[in-house]
Parts: sequence; structure tokens; C-alpha cells
Amino acid sequence: MNVASAATGHALPVAGGRATAGEVWRLSRGHRLRLAAVGLAGILSTAVDLIPPVAIGYLVDRVQTGTGDLGTVLTVTGVMALSALLGAAGTAVTIAHATRVYHTVLAALRERLVSRAMLLPRHLVERAGTGDLISRSSDDVTAVADAAPAVIPALTVTACTIVVSLAGLAALEWPYAAAFAVVLPVYALAMRWYLRIGPRVYRAERAAMSARAQQILESQRGYATVLGFGLAEHRHRAVLTDSWGVAVQSIRARTVQSMLNARLNLGECLSLAAVLVVGFVLVDHGLSTVGGATTAMLLVLRLLGPVNQLLFVVDTLQSALASLSRMIGVVTIPTAEEADASMTQAGRADLADQADPAGRADQADQAAAPGPAGAAETATAVRLRGVAFHYADGPSVLDGIDLDIPAGRHIAIVGPSGAGKTTLASVIAGVHRPDGGTVTRPRRTAVISQEVHVFAGTLRENLTLAAPDATDGDIRAALETTGAADLLELSADALDTVVGTRGHPLTEAEAQQLALARLLLADPELAILDEATAEAGSAHAERLDRASEAVLAGRSGIVIAHRLSQAATCDRIVVMDAGRVIETGTHDELLTADGTYARLWAVWQAGQQISASR
Repeated sequence: MNVASAATGHALPVAGGRATAGEVWRLSRGHRLRLAAVGLAGILSTAVDLIPPVAIGYLVDRVQTGTGDLGTVLTVTGVMALSALLGAAGTAVTIAHATRVYHTVLAALRERLVSRAMLLPRHLVERAGTGDLISRSSDDVTAVADAAPAVIPALTVTACTIVVSLAGLAALEWPYAAAFAVVLPVYALAMRWYLRIGPRVYRAERAAMSARAQQILESQRGYATVLGFGLAEHRHRAVLTDSWGVAVQSIRARTVQSMLNARLNLGECLSLAAVLVVGFVLVDHGLSTVGGATTAMLLVLRLLGPVNQLLFVVDTLQSALASLSRMIGVVTIPTAEEADASMTQAGRADLADQADPAGRADQADQAAAPGPAGAAETATAVRLRGVAFHYADGPSVLDGIDLDIPAGRHIAIVGPSGAGKTTLASVIAGVHRPDGGTVTRPRRTAVISQEVHVFAGTLRENLTLAAPDATDGDIRAALETTGAADLLELSADALDTVVGTRGHPLTEAEAQQLALARLLLADPELAILDEATAEAGSAHAERLDRASEAVLAGRSGIVIAHRLSQAATCDRIVVMDAGRVIETGTHDELLTADGTYARLWAVWQAGQQISASR
């Protein structure tokens, strides 16, 4: 498992066999008729391939009896050549159509995986580690796609070959088929051994890949921290350790392959010996001809290849199935919206219980949803009761948090470094689930963190990520509102201007304006700004403060304030220290109280005066 999962036990789920089969069956809808045609083509092409062994046996009997001549040889040769061409054509058609269906279904699954990954409850991804999700959408997709060249022929032509060849042996002389059937338990035992060992080994290999991906991703994301604290050697050792973990698991998997191959070779040897002995006995007793025995041996030789291929490809198939189960495990996770709906329903029940001991549903709805003018004062957007949280086995970060945020109001959360402000915002947003207590929030909640991201693409694509139906007029209005209209002048392409990687670079202030405009277009019920304008510097502070106020207008808002000037403009201020709420009130009330906030304000003002004098 990945590092985060190992530490917390919160790995993303892996689908069971029934769930995997059910999802694949659902994805095959619309392709089942084509799959039936693929099966029919496979049977016909393999039936044609039975002609050469029969023709050779016929030629041997004619030569043995002295009735064969040049015409016989030419006829047999022509029939074999024609059957080879027809068989090859049929096999090609079968594999081509099977491959097309396979990759069409895989493409649909990949799209569902990416779509669902973008909607997953954030606390699941955070606790499992993003490396796990990245591994499932990259390594596992690649493993399933790369299995196609081996799996498709085995599950189409090879399976048909085994069925048709066994039928041919039985039609020739039933003892030949019986001789081969006697050896089948060897293959069955080999398969039983492999199915007991193989899946576990491949799951371990995929989990090791997830752990390696997590370490590499953390090193890349924390590049500045790694350099700043001289952690390069430590990170190198961590990546190297997990890379060796992948190597060890890969060697285990290859060892299992070799052991399976040895068992298949034993089955092949016993099969040939059994048919040879039966052929000798039948010919010796006049129950079969030399030509018949030759045909039987050729059919068995032709059959051994597909049998070994089918059993050996189970090795590849198990690896692909392990990856497929991990992919479908993500696809079947309830989305963040579904989880939010469940949480909102629970929150409404809590509101109803507190508003009316009888818990009447109509009053719960009135308390949980904004109403007309007078109801706005009593409607609650966010409610926290007894919320506690800690990271993994670390100390408590939040302890007994009780907080109500009225709908449409703006709350600032301030406090010294390490007070738990960002953790509280993450718990409210649903990025983390509390270890204790309850959280009720609106279904449509959006967060802008301090580390905003500019996606490689056009301005339009960046802004419509959260609002795909937004028109160009909507986009321009959002840019105007957030004071980011200058972005339209980066080039003559306006909204089609490419930004991010390989495009126009944006300053930190411009990137934050872009994020604010994106949030405005998303139009959430609750907006959380987690120091979202902290990195822009004092030169742009006033502009970004105005943009933040414009974005929060008309909706509930939570501001994790880096600059206390932001906190002063909010309706109410929550002061935190050591994971607890120690003060609440308006800016003026807290200054009058002369407590922690008043001291923070005095220090902040002194810092501003020093900066202004420089």
C-alpha cells in the first residue's frame, strides 16, 4: 500500500470480484452483439485450422498404403495453404474486433475513473495519499491496456482452439481425447496453485508502485521545502527505499511466472506421452491407422500451445485484473456530492432536533435553508458541534470546536501559527473528516487555498473548470468583478490566451485573481478563503482584498486571515489558539475586550507601520 495508507489505514478501496464483473458487464452494454460475433468468428477460424492436421494424417495413410502420388501431395498442399490463409484471416478479424471492443470499454472505464476522481470526497484522497490515486489512473490503466496483446488472443482464438481441437480429437478416436483429458488435472492443479499465489503477489506489486508514486509526488510538491531544509538526501533515501520495494515485489511476481511455466512444461510432456502411448496401442490392435495417430499427435501439439498460452496468460490476466479492481474501486466510491448530500441530510436532522424536540421535518427545512428576508437572521450555513481532529497518530489539532455561521455572513478565523486555523477550514470544507463531533455545511462548498494553481491551457479553460456552462460574457463579468480584466490583455487572443506551462506566465497576484474569478463562476453557497491572497505581497494586497470581498458578496464566507485588515471587514471574528476557539466577536468588540485578538492587532499594526516607513 502507499505510504499514507500504511500510516493511516485509509487506502482507497479495491473492488471485489463480483463488483468488478458487474461494472465490466455494465460497460459492455452496446458491445455485446459485437462480442458474440467475435466468438463466432473465433470458432470458425479455429475450425478451419483443424484442416492441416487432418490433411497430413490423410497423406500419411495414402503413402503407407501406396496409393499416394504427386496429385495427392499437391492436393493436400493446396488444401493446407488455403486453410492457413483462411484461418489467418479469420484470426486477424477476430483479434481486431476483440481489440476494438476491449479498448472501447477500457476508454469508457478510464473516462469514468478520471471523472469520478475529480468528484471524490477530498478527505478520502487526502488520507489515502494522492500517490495512490495517481498510480490507479496511470500505472493501473497502463497495466490493463498493455495486457491486451496477450489477453485478447488467449480469450478469443485460443479458447476457441481448445474447444474445437478437443472436439476434433473425440471425433477422430475417443481414446485420444480421453488420454489428453487424463492429463488435464495437472493443468488444473497448476492453475489452482497459481490462483492462490498470483493475485496476492500482484496486488502487493501494485501497492508498492503506489507507495513509490506517493514518495516521488511528495518530493516534487515539496521541492522548495526539500531544498530549504536540506532534505534532499532524506527524500532520496525514501524514494530509493520504495523503489527497491517495487523491485522486490516485481522479482516475486517474475518468480511466480517461472514456477507456473515449469508446471506447464510438465503438463505438456505428460500430454504428449499419453497420446503417443494410446496411439501405439490403438495402431497395434488395428483400431487406428498411422495417419490417425499422426493427426491425433498434431492436434495435441497444436492444442498444447493454446493451453499453455491460456494458462500462462492468466499470469498477465491476474496482473491486469488486480489493476482493474483498483480502478473500479475508485469508480464505485460515492462522489463528494453524494457524501455531502448524506452529510447535509444528517445536519438537517440535527437542526430539526434542536429547533423542535419533536423533530418535525418542515421546521428542519426552514432552519437549514435560507428563507425570505426575516428568516436570513436565523438560517445557519455551517454548524460545528464538539469537533475534534488529529493527524494520524499525532496530537489533537482541534479540540471541542463549537461554531455556528449564519447564512450570508462572513466569518474570519485568526490566531497564531499552529492554532489550527487551516485544519478547521479543511474540516469544514470536507477535506478532512472530524475524529469526533459533527459538521454541517452547504452542499456547494468551494475552497481557495494559499497555493493556487494555474492549469496549462487557455484563460477560458482555466475559468470554466468549475462552471463548464459559463458563457464568455459570464467569464468577462467575473474577471471585471475580481479586478482581473487585465488578463484579457495578455495577448490578442483574449480568453484564448494560453497560460500556465508553455503559456503566458502569471504573477502570484494574477494567479490568485484567476482563482477568485473561478470561484465566482462556480457560485458556491459557502466560500472558504484559506489565506488565498497571502502570497501576493503588500503591493497587491488592497486589490486582492477588494476582489475577495466581491467574491464573498451574497454568500456565506469563511476567511482564514493572513492580514488582519481582512478580518476587520468580516461580520464576525473567531480567534483560535492550540486547537480551541478562545474568542469570538466583531472587530470592535474584540479590541474593547483587550484579549488575544487585540494583541495580534497591535502587533500587526506595528508591522504595517514599519513596512510603510521603509
